[in-house]
Amino acid sequence: MPVEIIGMVGTRDASEIKGPLVDGPVVDWTEGPVVDPQYLTRISKAHDEAGFDRVLIGYGAVGPEGWAIASAVLHQTKQLKVLVAHRPGHVQPVVLARAAATLDHLTGGGRVAIHMITGGDEADQRREGDFVRHDDRYRRTGETMSLLRRMWSQADPFDHDGEFHRYEGAFTSVKPVHPGGIPLYFAGASETAVEVGAVHADVYAFWGEPRAAIAGRIAAVDQAAARHGRTVRYSVSLRPIIADTEKEAWERAEWIASTAEARIAELKQRVEGRRNAYSGLGGGRNATFSVDRDLNATTSVGRQRLIELAQDKDVYDERLWMRIANLTGAAGNSTALVGSPEQVAEALLRYYDLGVTTLLLRGFDPLDDAVDFGSRLLPLLRTGAAARDAQRESESAS
Repeated sequence: MPVEIIGMVGTRDASEIKGPLVDGPVVDWTEGPVVDPQYLTRISKAHDEAGFDRVLIGYGAVGPEGWAIASAVLHQTKQLKVLVAHRPGHVQPVVLARAAATLDHLTGGGRVAIHMITGGDEADQRREGDFVRHDDRYRRTGETMSLLRRMWSQADPFDHDGEFHRYEGAFTSVKPVHPGGIPLYFAGASETAVEVGAVHADVYAFWGEPRAAIAGRIAAVDQAAARHGRTVRYSVSLRPIIADTEKEAWERAEWIASTAEARIAELKQRVEGRRNAYSGLGGGRNATFSVDRDLNATTSVGRQRLIELAQDKDVYDERLWMRIANLTGAAGNSTALVGSPEQVAEALLRYYDLGVTTLLLRGFDPLDDAVDFGSRLLPLLRTGAAARDAQRESESAS
């Protein structure tokens, strides 16, 4: 299967090493424009021209609204598709089905996918009025995904009386562009999440873990999916750090770590100064940084896994670098691959060998790295994946 390569766009130039210091609602969001339309246009076009298949549009309780961003991205690009992160529980699934299918038609046809994020940060959930417990949220996500598929596929109105939603005569006249519907990506590391993803997801997404850990997670989801007569595709999210030589790449990685560490220290001081205004050092933990690495502070099993791995050592599998995950408390996808373009491409293709067909790649300098990846990394990935596919076909035919 051809490798799918996804990038990520945002509405301002920010990462662990640049832009405003923001941790949820703790720090004033007025440090520069929260929505910079010109930057969004530049980074969207950069991904389009670099040859990315899609871009992820993230979700946060205090950040810009993702579907509006997706519309802007699609109207500014020619081929680029979007993967819109969506948190079930705040929009009725029947409304989401109509909105997504409508956008699917309005922007070049069939360029929309949805990434279901169920949420492991209780503070961020409650900020939007969601007090449903962790495992219950995953069952709600499963019900949402099932309803989306029914809305997109059924030719007649239907009734639904579920655990979280009840409808009489639910229907949408607008269906997705492609008969198979809009692709549904999904993430979650708990046992409950595995069951939901195995039943409903098209693509199951993992944060960047060592290859042995990813292989184990794929095996667990495969086993669960087989019980329901399904197969699932897999995605891994990683942060490439590339340079002309391996030595230069590791030097850049160390600079990224020292820069991020200094910024986190400044953020901690700001948060400490406002503790009385907001409970907990970590604030929202739904942003670039989390200053809290307490495993009891989150119900996200995926985040707990990354924190534990990062505390154990800095480097796995030759070049899987965990330092930023350790520094930031695994706030989002924060594990990197460090080396020359050829070395990083080979490391990524070893995940492909495990059955990972989607790679989500985001740089620490988001715009410039997207351009660099397009010229020096993506061609190696596509050529390498095609060569591996051809070899498999040859071996199976012999």
